Amino acid sequence: MKEKLSLSVHDEIPAEEARAVNQGLGDFNALAGPIHEVRPLSCFARLESGALVGGAIGRTWGQCCELQQLWVDPTYRRLGMGTRLVRRFEEAAAARGCSIFYLDTFSFQARPFYERLGYEARLEIRGFAPGVAKFIMIRRDPLDAPCST
Repeated sequence: MKEKLSLSVHDEIPAEEARAVNQGLGDFNALAGPIHEVRPLSCFARLESGALVGGAIGRTWGQCCELQQLWVDPTYRRLGMGTRLVRRFEEAAAARGCSIFYLDTFSFQARPFYERLGYEARLEIRGFAPGVAKFIMIRRDPLDAPCST
């Protein structure tokens, strides 16, 4: 006979349970696909003093590059640093064989900035706070065939 099942809901994420879920999902993914080929990628901007004033963090897998985080210190915004970080990040990913670049951004973040860099919003998700939407954006290397999503 099967053991009875109980479900619990938490307002916080218990660390031990989170580790078990992450491990279980990681084990499944490792068996299902070549997850071991996912590689982290980052690019940072520093002053001569060594102070960090911007960074791009993400990962590559096959032909795909995901930009997960982009940040520029407010003092250095609107001076081209964000563009330089993204382009350098993309160049490093292209050197790994990537030609598909994607990210997500909220409506209060940087959609127009990414559009200027050639990204297109392919999915819009509403239902967060009033007036807030999340956009999944993609850019393909212009030398490649059109994206089929």
